[in-house]
Amino acid sequence: MCGLAGWVSYGRDLTGATDMAWAMTETMICRGPDAGGLWTSKHALLGHRRLAVIDPGGGRQPMAAADDGGQPVITYTGEVYNFRELRDQLRSRGHLFHTSSDTEVVLRSYLEWGAAFAERLNGIYALAIWDPRIEELLLVRDRMGVKPLYYYPTVDGVIFGSEPKVILAHDEVEAVVDVDGLREIFSIVKTPGQAVFRGMHEVLPATVLRFSRAGSSTQAYWTLEARAHTDDLETTVARVRSLLEDIVERQLVADVTVGTLLSGGLDSSAVTALAAAARARHGITEPLRAYSVDFAGHEQRFESNVQWEDPDTPFAVEVAAKVGAEHVIVELHNEDILAPEVRAAVLRAQDLPVSTGDMEYSLLLLCRALRESMTVALSGEAADELFGGYTWFHDREAVELDSFPWHHPFEQAGGVGALRELGLWDRLDLTNYVKLRYTEALEEVPRLPGETGLEARMRELSYLNITRWENFLLDRKDRISMAASLEVRVPFTDHRLVEYVYNAPWSMKTFDGREKSLLRAAMRGILPESVLDRKKNPYPSTQDRDYELALRQKVEAVLRHGAPVLGIVSEREVRRLLDRPVGSYAMGGPWGARAVLERLIEFNTWVTEYGVRIAF
Repeated sequence: MCGLAGWVSYGRDLTGATDMAWAMTETMICRGPDAGGLWTSKHALLGHRRLAVIDPGGGRQPMAAADDGGQPVITYTGEVYNFRELRDQLRSRGHLFHTSSDTEVVLRSYLEWGAAFAERLNGIYALAIWDPRIEELLLVRDRMGVKPLYYYPTVDGVIFGSEPKVILAHDEVEAVVDVDGLREIFSIVKTPGQAVFRGMHEVLPATVLRFSRAGSSTQAYWTLEARAHTDDLETTVARVRSLLEDIVERQLVADVTVGTLLSGGLDSSAVTALAAAARARHGITEPLRAYSVDFAGHEQRFESNVQWEDPDTPFAVEVAAKVGAEHVIVELHNEDILAPEVRAAVLRAQDLPVSTGDMEYSLLLLCRALRESMTVALSGEAADELFGGYTWFHDREAVELDSFPWHHPFEQAGGVGALRELGLWDRLDLTNYVKLRYTEALEEVPRLPGETGLEARMRELSYLNITRWENFLLDRKDRISMAASLEVRVPFTDHRLVEYVYNAPWSMKTFDGREKSLLRAAMRGILPESVLDRKKNPYPSTQDRDYELALRQKVEAVLRHGAPVLGIVSEREVRRLLDRPVGSYAMGGPWGARAVLERLIEFNTWVTEYGVRIAF
């Protein structure tokens, strides 16, 4: 999947700055352990770290269109799934290819169609193209924002990279986080374009960002549109099934081993079943490998709550048996997810304090287990946002909430209450911040003329989930998986599927009185009935009280050493949170008070290791 880095300066000669460019590039060895490269010129430096997936021998980067230094050069991350069709089109237009890589296809697409080339790509990608002919830099990000890309404007150019750590490695960039950055960390909003660090920005999804001597400009090459849905229910279900079959088959293309992440929920089970079927159609007899995560003793101590109704593992086992996949369960103990090395790796991967608590640590260990036998895995992210799977789509109070709907479980499960006990909610003025960001998001929603009532409201909630909550989860999955040098592909983010399902009416998405009715119907006959009838469960989180006790001990250690977190909260406020009875933090994920404890602990390491200056 790779990582990119770069620096453009129109006011200085960069040919002597290769050490700086290498330092930036080498922060991404986990994203690209197979190779590294640097392209240099007077006003532009491009770096690349490679995870070889397609054409391992020929896809080295940065890749130039010619050897004379006068033609465009690309540093690219991700995968373009329609690269073969594009290559055929380009060959018919006279282009010659020297590799079998999708990178060369993307570069030659730019040569043929200019900045409009992005409209033709189907995939997950972030890329930079420097064109020496006009001294212009293009930064491009995929439609759904699956692959990250950050930039930091300077007085005479721009510094950019796949992750904030790339930019922070530049000796002219200071890691400063002001009050808006703190608000992003603690509010669970994920504002598009916000990068938390002062002066740094994230390239918006579906955007071409151009830098030249004249300045910068931004152009969206795709946007989600409201369209009348004219297909009947039977046709809609068939269309969803057909799209998913095509998408999953395309995303299995690789010159390395591909597997799946399988939780036993509808989404990951659908991806696993369709992947197994596609492999069978192509005569691949070796079983698909599907991986699940579990916690030692989890099934015995499990207690259902507003988010988790039952343990995952029995359902994952049943799915794997039905589709003929080789199922691997990665069982974790408390000491695994509490290990200092694991926690440090997660912090390093995300560049920010953890947001979903133990989920991020277990996800890293799961991805590391996959990486022992494969380089690519397909995952079920984004189906809930698209088909209406979350509890807040079906909870009247959440639907009517004048805010982001996922703030309803955040309030119910104690996360907001914990922030209030700590004084952070009021100190950061999060009520007004969340309201501002919510209002901005609502103004973006594409609507059908005359659409009112529940249908109009559910269109709003779908858009909020697709453009905010989904990006929050996609960013977590990309950062953690790439920290394990594992490429995760997400079939439910294919823009063709997103466009189609977004415009299906809510009454059709819930035609059987359940969540994700369309996806459930599309997978009927392929998945076990037990999985089709199962209630939505989030990614698993440990319910072991011993884990909570260990967190309390870590917080006590923070307080004893006068750590940086005491610059934003007082010891008295933290101890008030610690006075809660053991077990009152049982809700995992990003919603509960336990996740707030996790974030306080990691905040200290973050400030210390990154040298972050909090301007608060």
